Amino acid sequence: MEAIEDLPRDEPVGELPPQPWMEAEETKAVIAALSADGASPRFVGGCVRDSLAHRPVTDIDIATPDPPEMVMALLRRAGLRALPTGLDHGTVTALAGGRGFEITTLRRDVETDGRHARVQFTDDWVADASRRDFTINALSCRPDRMIYDPFGGIADLSAGRILFVGDAMKRIDEDVLRLLRFFRFFAHFGHPPADIPALHACRAQAPRLAELSGERIAAELTKLLSAADPLPALVLMQGAGVLSALLPDAADLGRLRALVFLESRGVRRPSVEVDPLRRLAALLKPDADHVSEVASRLRLSNAQTERLTEMAAPETAPDRGMEPPAQRRLLYHLGAERFRDLTLLSWAHARADDGYAPAGDNSRWMAMLDLADDWTIPEFPLRGEDVLALGVSPGPEVGRRLSDLRQWWEEGDFRPGREELLARLAETSLSPRGRGPG
Repeated sequence: MEAIEDLPRDEPVGELPPQPWMEAEETKAVIAALSADGASPRFVGGCVRDSLAHRPVTDIDIATPDPPEMVMALLRRAGLRALPTGLDHGTVTALAGGRGFEITTLRRDVETDGRHARVQFTDDWVADASRRDFTINALSCRPDRMIYDPFGGIADLSAGRILFVGDAMKRIDEDVLRLLRFFRFFAHFGHPPADIPALHACRAQAPRLAELSGERIAAELTKLLSAADPLPALVLMQGAGVLSALLPDAADLGRLRALVFLESRGVRRPSVEVDPLRRLAALLKPDADHVSEVASRLRLSNAQTERLTEMAAPETAPDRGMEPPAQRRLLYHLGAERFRDLTLLSWAHARADDGYAPAGDNSRWMAMLDLADDWTIPEFPLRGEDVLALGVSPGPEVGRRLSDLRQWWEEGDFRPGREELLARLAETSLSPRGRGPG
C-alpha cells in the first residue's frame, strides 16, 4: 500500500447537485447528531456514486472521524436509536424516520488475511479512502454537497472504468471478495474494454474463491445478475476462469443472453421483471443433482433451492407446440409465477438453440405469457362433503372419486360447472364400489 504521505490531498473537487435523500428530515437529523460536538461527517461510497450516475440511492453510508463509542453517544443524545452493528470495525447503525444509516469511523487496515481485516481508527480521510476497493467507491461528500475524489473516481465513473484503488493484486489479497465485486461493478457501471491489470489479478486469484463462504458468493452473484445486462461481465468472468470456479459445468451463456433479451426488450409487461434467480437457472444444466450442488454451495434457502430446481430442471415445461387447453391445464398445476418462469426459460432455450425465431414462434410464446397474466385459475367446485352427501363411505374412496372428477373437469378444459360435476358424481356413485352402507 502507498505510504500515507504519498497519498493525494484531501480537497473538494466540485459540488453535487441537490439530492432528495440529503434533504430528507431523517438524514438531516443524523448529520446534526454526528456534527454536534464539532466533527465533520461525510456521505461516502455508493450514495455519492449513485447520485453522480443519476441512479436511485438505496443505502446511505456516512463516515466520521469520531470513534464508535462517541458516535453511539451522539446519536443517543439526539434521541436517535443507535445499534452497535460492528464496533470492532467502527460501524454503528443509526435508525431515524424508519430508515437505517450505516456510520463508520475513519480507519486504515493494519492486517488482512483475504477475508477479514484488523483496522486502526484514524482521522485521515484519504487514508480511509485508500482502503476502499474501487476508485468509484472512494468518493465522499460533505453535507453541503462538496465532493472529494482522491483517486479520480468521477472520471472513471463517467468513462465506465472499473479500477482498483492502487494495485489490483494487493486489493484482492486483502479481501478475495473484491474479485467478484470487480465483475459486479463492471456489470452495473462498466464499459469495455475492462482494465487489463484487474483481469490479470482476477485470473490469478480465481482459485482463492474457494476460501469464500457460500453466502458471500451468493450475495455478489445475485447483485451481478440483477444488472440490466450482466452478459459482458459474465463473458469476462468466463475468460478469466472465474465463472467455472463459481459454477463448474454451468455456463450456458447463450440461454442467458436470450433470457436477458426477453426480459429487457422482447417482452414488455409489468409481470416480467429482472429476476436473478431465474437468470441463474438459465446458466445451469437441466439436472436436479447439479442444481442441488450449486444451491448447496451458495447456501441458498430451502425456498430458493426449490424454486431454482423447479426452473432449471423441471419435470414438465410449457412448449410452443402446446394447444391452448394443454397450456391451461399446465398453468392450473404450476401456478402463474412458475408457469411464467418456465415459459420464459423455455422460450430463451428455443431462441438459443434455433438462432432465429420461426414464423409465428414468438406470438405463440407471447400468448402463453398472456395466459399467465390474464387467465384466472379456476377453483375446483366440489369438496369431500359433496361426495359424502351421496352416501359414499368416508375414507380413501372419497379422495379417489374427487380425483377422478377433477381429471374429467380438467380434460373438459375446466368448463363443467358445479351442477354438471354433481350430476357426474351421482352417476359414478351408483356403481357398487361407490355405494355407502346398505
